[in-house]
Amino acid sequence: MVAPPDNDVIWARSLQHSHNGSPALGGVSLGIRDGEILAVTGPRGSGKTTLLHCLSGQLVPQQGEVWFNSVPVHTMGPRLRERLRCDKFGWIAPEPQLVPELNTWENTALPLLLRGSSHREAKKAAMEWLERLDIGMHARKRPHTLQQSQRQRIAVARALAAAPAVIFADEPTATLHRTDRAHVLRTLTSAARSHGITVVLATHDAEIAALADRVVPLLDGRRVATVALPAVTDTEGHAACSLSV
Repeated sequence: MVAPPDNDVIWARSLQHSHNGSPALGGVSLGIRDGEILAVTGPRGSGKTTLLHCLSGQLVPQQGEVWFNSVPVHTMGPRLRERLRCDKFGWIAPEPQLVPELNTWENTALPLLLRGSSHREAKKAAMEWLERLDIGMHARKRPHTLQQSQRQRIAVARALAAAPAVIFADEPTATLHRTDRAHVLRTLTSAARSHGITVVLATHDAEIAALADRVVPLLDGRRVATVALPAVTDTEGHAACSLSV
């Protein structure tokens, strides 16, 4: 194995992976610099989610290498990869993955509590991000009592509250209306820049990709020079001409 460049927080080489015999990644290589916001773009089915799963250690590629801060992730066992995700990575899915038995602030603080942070420290960090995402007034409510956009903001707050080195965001605003989408993206990108967090953002929307420092287009599981992306649309299907962030 050849160690990655020192200035790359994540480095991947020749990633290949298939799902039930169907190719999802076909030799993807890339490096992501510390503090960079990188957009992985492409139409649905292009391999974006599989790539993020491989880079974050949720999935071990069938071939290829993934490194985090010069440490090989692809050779780690399941427990070490789980600890890496808990300590260093944040994840935002298209649908909020919240624990129904926990209230808003408890869901947000959960990664910190699992790390062993005190109840007071975890709640303080959780409330800070909930307030920044205008959801702090619902801190004691359970997920089932909240709207979809509110639950998604909790998921974003949870990823930020844990102060990760890297946040992987897989279509994080896919289910949101335009106003909520702009707020979430503004908070995520400004927080990343102010706190030096690396963000790997998967999106099929051109205007969202424009917020990134750099774009890596995928098509049929391979890197390409360019790929045509549609403009952002709201959840009612109307095209949004611009995204105010």
